[in-house]
Amino acid sequence: MQNIPSRQISNRTSGSELDWGIILSLLLLMIIGLSSIFQASLHAQYGTMQLALRTTIVQGAFWIIGAIIIAFLLRFDASQLWRLAPIAYGLGIFLLIAVLIFYDRSMAASTGAKSWFVFGPVSFQPTEVVKPAFILMLSRVVVQHNRLYEHHNVKSDAILLGKMALCFLPIAVLILLQPDLGTLLVFIAILGGVALVSGVTWRILAPVIALASTIGATLLALVLSPTGKVVLDALGFKLYQFDRIQTWLHPDQDTSSKGYQTYQSLKAIGSGQLTGQGFGHLKVYVPVRESDMIFSVIGESFGFVGGTLLIVLYFALIYRLIRATFRAQNAFYAYIATGVVMMVVFHVFENIGMSIGLLPLTGIPLPFISQGGSSLLGNMIGVGLILTIGYQQQNTTFTESTGFSV
Repeated sequence: MQNIPSRQISNRTSGSELDWGIILSLLLLMIIGLSSIFQASLHAQYGTMQLALRTTIVQGAFWIIGAIIIAFLLRFDASQLWRLAPIAYGLGIFLLIAVLIFYDRSMAASTGAKSWFVFGPVSFQPTEVVKPAFILMLSRVVVQHNRLYEHHNVKSDAILLGKMALCFLPIAVLILLQPDLGTLLVFIAILGGVALVSGVTWRILAPVIALASTIGATLLALVLSPTGKVVLDALGFKLYQFDRIQTWLHPDQDTSSKGYQTYQSLKAIGSGQLTGQGFGHLKVYVPVRESDMIFSVIGESFGFVGGTLLIVLYFALIYRLIRATFRAQNAFYAYIATGVVMMVVFHVFENIGMSIGLLPLTGIPLPFISQGGSSLLGNMIGVGLILTIGYQQQNTTFTESTGFSV
């Protein structure tokens, strides 16, 4: 293979191409998202046309910023992403520490979480952009380990899981200090997805999965018993976390306070019936509809048909993302793609699940649809990383600097 100077920015070949299927999916999601945010803002409790237009324009501006970021990322090949990984990870840790000190006091008082910076009229949630940084670093850790241990066995796989845990623990601790359990679940999903494809033997994965399932079932059983609640309270669990579990299990028992948001979302989606009330005809009030409960807007406006088409569109996007994983020219790209796929899948599954009452409320936004610049930029960075797989070709700089090639 011909040597490429390390200063060269990219190494495209005649086979390099953009995945236009992913780009088309993003454009359709952008149209759906902006129109849904406009509707939700217009029909909010204190909604006006001016507010709806301003909210939609701001979200559109974040789409433009996200597109610029993707165009910038397309100039990075594997070797440059490899060198960027520890820098991005370190910057992410710095942001998570900084937000615990310089968080917005008013938002913390209303939400109970120290998760946002506020710069004038714009708020920023750093955990959203830390997700792709974590994916990059986790992928690098796995590739470096597999280079050192060419043959997998229980001992080497246990060491790998330990390295992945060390990469995950600082982020987990900092997120728990906010606290933001919903976002932590996304990082756990990313960690689990990369671990599954990293080559770790099932002799280790099976007991780990069984242990995690046992812990989850035990926590659920404790939540449902008075004695268990006392134990969990002593361990630091908050009252609102108990309420969310109870609302999830019994959404019809308290429809006026704790279960109001879930009940109203179900009511709105149900009122859409087969084809919906039509664009701009929202009649059911749902709290935080423009962000966490945006799926209720689509369900009420376009009914079962509209909700199904949106899910099909997500499946199409996820298929293209998974396809990029199999097209990856080296393991580093493959692990990055896996992490991004897990991030998007978990967001979609959890948000739609909580909107229709199948899962507890977690405050996780619907990718590319919900209002929120931080979430949108995090997802756009993730998709941008996957688009580089088809756009860039592996060069010798990556092979020489890592010693790893597929």
